[in-house]
Amino acid sequence: MHPSQVIRGGKSDRLKGETIVLGITGSIAAVETVKIIRELLRHGARVLPVMSRDAAAIITPDSIEFAAGIPPVVDITGQVEHVKLFGPGEEKASLMLIAPATSNTLSKIATGVSDTSVTTCASMALGAGVPLVVAPAMHAEMARNGLVTANLDILRKAGVLFVPPILEEGEAKLARPEDIVAFVMHRLSKGPLAGQQILVIGGSTAEHIDDVRYVTNGGSGRTAVELATWAFRLGANPTLWLGQASVPVPSYVPTRRFHDVAGLMALLGEEAETLHGAAWVLVPAALPDYTVEGRRRGKIDSASEASLTVRLTRAPKLISEIRSRLSPKARVVGFKLSPFDAPEDLAAKARKLLNESKLDAVIANGPAAMGAESTQVLLIHGAGKPISIEGTKSRVALRLLELLGEAFP
Repeated sequence: MHPSQVIRGGKSDRLKGETIVLGITGSIAAVETVKIIRELLRHGARVLPVMSRDAAAIITPDSIEFAAGIPPVVDITGQVEHVKLFGPGEEKASLMLIAPATSNTLSKIATGVSDTSVTTCASMALGAGVPLVVAPAMHAEMARNGLVTANLDILRKAGVLFVPPILEEGEAKLARPEDIVAFVMHRLSKGPLAGQQILVIGGSTAEHIDDVRYVTNGGSGRTAVELATWAFRLGANPTLWLGQASVPVPSYVPTRRFHDVAGLMALLGEEAETLHGAAWVLVPAALPDYTVEGRRRGKIDSASEASLTVRLTRAPKLISEIRSRLSPKARVVGFKLSPFDAPEDLAAKARKLLNESKLDAVIANGPAAMGAESTQVLLIHGAGKPISIEGTKSRVALRLLELLGEAFP
């Protein structure tokens, strides 16, 4: 067995059955393509590499063959490889990804020039209606060149999906492999969540005692970030409202931050359009039941105050407030954290929340998941039995979204 087969589907099977043609052009960022191929394989894809002669001068065809398990097409021969890949027939590719895509290559594609294996395949893909995703890599000055940007606009109008580059050190650098593959999945997704506006509200709050000290909890925000990330991969258009969190957020997920309950309440007013347009709202936020009464300004002097009494007051039930501001057709999913309950007791509490707050579904779990990378949850909706899901928070987030999409098509 080729080593590439060992990792296939290791992260998910979302690209199982999909054939991705990976076009590699002559940018120094071509050294990253082994990682891109591997990431595509980890989500179940079959990868057919195509590389220009300039790319082959930077990373060897043997390296690409090792990564994909298939020799790359470097030259178009009498086998008419571009026709096999994108013409009619069983071997027709699902999508073409060009990563890295140089300004030279993109300008050629925009003007119909087909003088390398990559540009020839891209011309065929566009003519055959095969989705084309490109991840540019170039110097920032080239990215600002009006002629280049005009060509990029031509490609966008032709339906090409661009993966935004990382702008740093005077360059428009190739996006991370994980982000590039997320755009591939987003473009190919045809599931029930594709095209849906999804709002995820997550993270914990920091209820201030004074300007330095605050009361919070152990929530990491990981579940919210994973839900928003997978929503994008499943073809949705997610927005993330995030409180205190210790995990990074992908650049392709639009994010607003809030600090405390008051900040989240303010967002409800500021983002009324986002709320009204949301088809789904998922609220895994570790929201407090209590806030601090009478926040002190400055820093309380511990040398002069031997003891400190903090008075907590009941926080508003934000899930009900959120529900009241949404379109009647919107689906709302709440999360219920309850410690040390037996599964049947946890399910009963979740169902009570489901009914009292007029939610469409509730995800219930215990406190062991707070701050952890893995979790075990119960999904409760309708009158059916609770569904138990266990694994990393990434896999659980994917399964939850799949089940919710199936339950509420």
